Amino acid sequence: MNKTSNTSLDKINIVGDRVLIKPRKESGRSASGLYLPPGVKEKEKIQYGYVVKSGPGYPIPLPIDDDETWKNEKEKIKYIPLQVREGDLAVFLQGSSYEVMYQGDKYFIVPQSAILMIERDEELFN
Repeated sequence: MNKTSNTSLDKINIVGDRVLIKPRKESGRSASGLYLPPGVKEKEKIQYGYVVKSGPGYPIPLPIDDDETWKNEKEKIKYIPLQVREGDLAVFLQGSSYEVMYQGDKYFIVPQSAILMIERDEELFN
């Protein structure tokens, strides 16, 4: 991605256990060498893409302690973090995803439960 689209994505906040994925550019050729018309790969049930942003995770309910008046009333919600990280290559079920267009680019909003597998390059995180 170029730098202009990166800065515009900083304005986006992903909610809950969802992940924003940019689809991977597929070759127009099949494994046997046939050229496929545009859109054939997009109709497959399983898609590939790169994780661009992820939500905070699964919310954990806070215990209710009415008898402790010293506690702050507005405690922050706690989350179980997601397994995916930005830059991961994700294999996901297209049927569970929502396709969105943002500033001329196509993205998928996918719940983490619809992600089947990720490929992570650890060198990106060092």
